Amino acid sequence: MIKFTLNGKVVETNAPATERLLDLVRDEFELIGTKEGCGEGECGACSVFVNNLLQNSCLIPIGSIDGADIQTIEGIMETDQFKILDESYSIAGGVQCGYCIPGMVMASAALLSKNPYPSEGDIREGISGNLCRCTGYNMIVDAIKLAAKKGDGLWQKK
Repeated sequence: MIKFTLNGKVVETNAPATERLLDLVRDEFELIGTKEGCGEGECGACSVFVNNLLQNSCLIPIGSIDGADIQTIEGIMETDQFKILDESYSIAGGVQCGYCIPGMVMASAALLSKNPYPSEGDIREGISGNLCRCTGYNMIVDAIKLAAKKGDGLWQKK
């Protein structure tokens, strides 16, 4: 039995310890915002927070998350930070097909929680583990700049 916190709720699973966290959250817990892009940890579409650190869930065997705190995109959707990111991505036109966006938003939140006033270079580095084929990165960078401005310090964890 593997027990962990998922989006603020303590959960358990009997899934094999070698099952990927990506598959567990999508299949057993039906949290489909986390996507599989490459399955090799290169694209960031499967990004989640594991103990507040941005991780690629396609690379994490669930045997390693016993007792961990996991947050998916669904877990941050009710936060003020998400609302600002959501609005900023919309205003800046940073979303097209939407496939990469949950992971991109997770990377944006991770960046802004560490650096609430990032430079453009900081932003590009912060999202460098996430690939987007549709939008290109300029509108995403603009969205994160806007979110930083709109958040004005909200990103730092209290």
